[in-house]
Amino acid sequence: MRLFDLSGKTALITGSTKGIGKAIAAALADAGANVVISSRKQDACEAVAAEIRATGATAVPIPANISSDEDVTALVEKTTAELGAPDILVCNAAVNPYYGPFLDTPDDAFEKTIRVNVRSNMLLCKLCVPAMQARKDGAIVVVSSIAAFKGSDYLGIYALTKAADAQLVRNLAVTYGKDNIRVNGIAPALVKTDFARALWEDPERASKVAQSYALQRLGEPDDIAGAAVYFASPAGAWTTGQVLIIDGGGSVQD
Repeated sequence: MRLFDLSGKTALITGSTKGIGKAIAAALADAGANVVISSRKQDACEAVAAEIRATGATAVPIPANISSDEDVTALVEKTTAELGAPDILVCNAAVNPYYGPFLDTPDDAFEKTIRVNVRSNMLLCKLCVPAMQARKDGAIVVVSSIAAFKGSDYLGIYALTKAADAQLVRNLAVTYGKDNIRVNGIAPALVKTDFARALWEDPERASKVAQSYALQRLGEPDDIAGAAVYFASPAGAWTTGQVLIIDGGGSVQD
């Protein structure tokens, strides 16, 4: 058995046209999976899928707005029609429309963040789990955040949803373990992505954060991708219900 071989597996990755999602999609494809690239914009999906296909892997672009139940349903249906029902689901897409104290969160930002970061992940799992149950095999990876484990004055609603994602992992792991469906999460600290640009584009602030990590640097998308491959592959066959913190050693610092 090749521990990290995903040959023939279908992997659906949301938010996979840039940042962590793109890195995960490329890593899964490199391990042999047939990947679905999805985000809101058709041209972005097509561009990333073409990049991956250029390596000899299989990649299909299927755009979707995951705040829409209809789009999420169509995403899973189209994935199944193109490549077969997902063996691997990576819930990565997220939003953070508001920075500031939790109780000051505008109602529209609250509703949007809950819908995209939590509800869409629940719906994706609901749609993908039945086929996994039928096969008695499946892997779900939810990208949470280090913010799920810390209080924050400026990431309040985002942190709340990422904590909910971590609990979603645990709940689903307990419920569907009997079907050999493994559900795990990844909780990155500050990674240099467009999504987190507001937190690292100021050099002084970025340096201060980096100094709080044992490895003395911010994360890169590729630093996160390997964990997704582990959780999705035979190497992770006895791992479920875990949320892996990847933070450059920040959580072990004094």
